[in-house]
Amino acid sequence: MTDNRNDPDYWNERWLTGDTGWDMGGVSPPLQHYFQQLTHKDLPILIPGCGNAYEAAWLLDNGFTDITLLDIAEQPTRLLREKFAGSPIKILTADFFQHQGQYHLIVEQTFFCSLDPTLRPAYAEKAHDLLRPGGRLAGLLFDRDFTGGPPDRPPVCRPKAHQPPYGGHKAEYQKLFGKNLTLKTLAPCYNSIKPRAGKELFFIAVRPV
Repeated sequence: MTDNRNDPDYWNERWLTGDTGWDMGGVSPPLQHYFQQLTHKDLPILIPGCGNAYEAAWLLDNGFTDITLLDIAEQPTRLLREKFAGSPIKILTADFFQHQGQYHLIVEQTFFCSLDPTLRPAYAEKAHDLLRPGGRLAGLLFDRDFTGGPPDRPPVCRPKAHQPPYGGHKAEYQKLFGKNLTLKTLAPCYNSIKPRAGKELFFIAVRPV
């Protein structure tokens, strides 16, 4: 089987065919609540696997000035360049694992679950490398297993094995992120959208100073 783990053509095809079941249509309530607690509006923020970037729109509307969006697929980044034309948001069509930069915050929202689990250690290491000392990786992780297909609706007709999204559980995440980062929070979400209620964990992992 073709390895789709980090293939731009695979993800671009899913965007072009509308196979984007992860798309919530708006900013995630747990992330919005977290953003509302941030006091420094100029901190550098990276959103990998940004998709439609609802989080970026909220941040921009609320005065944040240093936002970088990254997606491996051309289709969403092309649309985002139109959407955010004239704004200070930086939009990159690029591979997260090849990206270079330094950020105070990396936002995780359905990017981690799109990666084959064999890439998870590399994800944690790359997040560490992209964060400034004291910087944070924060966002949402699924607390459930999947048999294939999008998390909030019946799977489309494609092979279920070895296809995203990929689930996981708290003990796995503790081991994964505890190797390179310091986990400050890893707890069930109390304010998930209804289809994901009881199936999400909110986490904050910090690069040690």
